[in-house]
Amino acid sequence: MYISTKGRYAVRILLDIAQNGRGGAVRTQDIALRQQISPKYTEQLTALLVKGGLLRSVRGAGGGYCLVKQPGQYTIAEILRKTEGNFSPVECAAESGVCPREESCVVRGLWKGLDEVITDYLQSSTLQTLLDRLPDGGDDYTI
Repeated sequence: MYISTKGRYAVRILLDIAQNGRGGAVRTQDIALRQQISPKYTEQLTALLVKGGLLRSVRGAGGGYCLVKQPGQYTIAEILRKTEGNFSPVECAAESGVCPREESCVVRGLWKGLDEVITDYLQSSTLQTLLDRLPDGGDDYTI
């Protein structure tokens, strides 16, 4: 399993908004600066997250992006599915995976088991879980 920069940065962007939004919108320029992500890529990812229903765009002078749910309602699995699509370790272990050797493949069960462990872990981790790990009052964090 490999999580690309798209998935990793999406988690960082949502976490940044959760930490710095406090009821208001957060500008992409500010996110990009704090997270050291290029402004252009930050804009692309926020657009993807809006399209995926994870962010809301706010227009105007105080505009930017806001979470649509509470941080505890965003699972890391949900974020990665919106950005990465399938994050199963092998294609045949994915929910939609079809294995032509399904009847005779003893290894498929291994991959399915690994997929379940990964999914359960990512499903149990939320933005709030990550916020709770931040040092008190700190704006500087690394994922």
